Amino acid sequence: MRSLLWGRGVSALGDGLWFTIWALYFTRILGLSPVTVGAGMAVASAVGMAAAVPLGAFADRAGTRSVLVVVTLVRAAAMAGYPAVRGTWSFLAVTILFTALATGGTAVRTALVTGLVADPACRMRVLAQQRVAQHVGYAVGAGLGALVLTADAPWAYTLAIAGNVVSFLVLAGTTLLVPAPAAVPARRSGARAVLGDRPYLCVAGVTAVLSLCWAMLSAGLPLWLSGSTRLPLGLGGIVVVLSSVGIAVFQVPFARFGRTTTRAARTAVVSGVLLAASCLLLATTSGGAGAGAVTVVVLAAVLHVVGELSYVAANWGLSVRLMREEAKGAYQGASEAATATVQMVGPGVFTLAIGGLGAWGWVLVAGVFLVAVAPIPRLARWAARTREPAAMLGDRAGDAS
Repeated sequence: MRSLLWGRGVSALGDGLWFTIWALYFTRILGLSPVTVGAGMAVASAVGMAAAVPLGAFADRAGTRSVLVVVTLVRAAAMAGYPAVRGTWSFLAVTILFTALATGGTAVRTALVTGLVADPACRMRVLAQQRVAQHVGYAVGAGLGALVLTADAPWAYTLAIAGNVVSFLVLAGTTLLVPAPAAVPARRSGARAVLGDRPYLCVAGVTAVLSLCWAMLSAGLPLWLSGSTRLPLGLGGIVVVLSSVGIAVFQVPFARFGRTTTRAARTAVVSGVLLAASCLLLATTSGGAGAGAVTVVVLAAVLHVVGELSYVAANWGLSVRLMREEAKGAYQGASEAATATVQMVGPGVFTLAIGGLGAWGWVLVAGVFLVAVAPIPRLARWAARTREPAAMLGDRAGDAS
């Protein structure tokens, strides 16, 4: 698992570097219009969501380790192809290949971890460690990206792309160092199994709504600070740093709240309540300025990071504990597709809500969080009743401990 941890950290460094520079690279260096870039990214994201379950199901049959290595190498090749882009169609081809495999790749990685680690508590801890490594890598990569943007020269962007390609190759190499998980005989197609599993899909769908918390920081807060308060815009950056530090320090301890289905469902409810409270606090800073308003924003940020930590732990607990062991990839693909769908519409939700309704937009989003989490415990119990008896007994034993 240490090999996967190092590989995830290095690849996240490349991700952080790329996510910091891609918008300017596409428009300033490749000369593409913002409309072309936006449309291309939207199409690639849609393809990724549609491909997540089939890719996960294929990984269940062909082996999660080998499929993850191939996906990583294909994404490396796609990244290396960006300097050769010469127009809309070549941009679309490379972007679909690179971006569309991201969602399915995340699902296959989770399936690989759960295939290597059987104990539920250890699974949650390893997944949390992976996320910590991811955020540390993102932070370092974003810092390197800032240097690239400062240079703002073709050679700097090309060097950054080469570095990202190397990060993918490191991830592929470290993945090859882990053993291949033992195959679990499947009774039917993994894709058909998960797409016919209504209880799991319902749980995954409503839990994914909590991933709006990410767009809340990236889109909602900057819009709010700039348009509805007299607070410094740099406060948004401080909040992001606070969130990143909180995740790095507390994600592993929070993983214990997702060890069982019942505990994960309760944690999801707590997450929704905390995120809603954070939204309502931000609504009170309308027109605000000075130390008092800053204090309220920081308090809202603290509630947000605890809500995010709770959401991630709950999502792991529900998506992993309720999946069919013989179709790990397909089930994780469905979970990731649900999350990717919410992430795709998230910026638009906050742009319309905060930009159009002001403080009432925060109230509306708070209501969305509360409505989403209300049925999760009941849906989780429904899903648990449809699992194998042995899994249900293990879940009750875990709750008792």
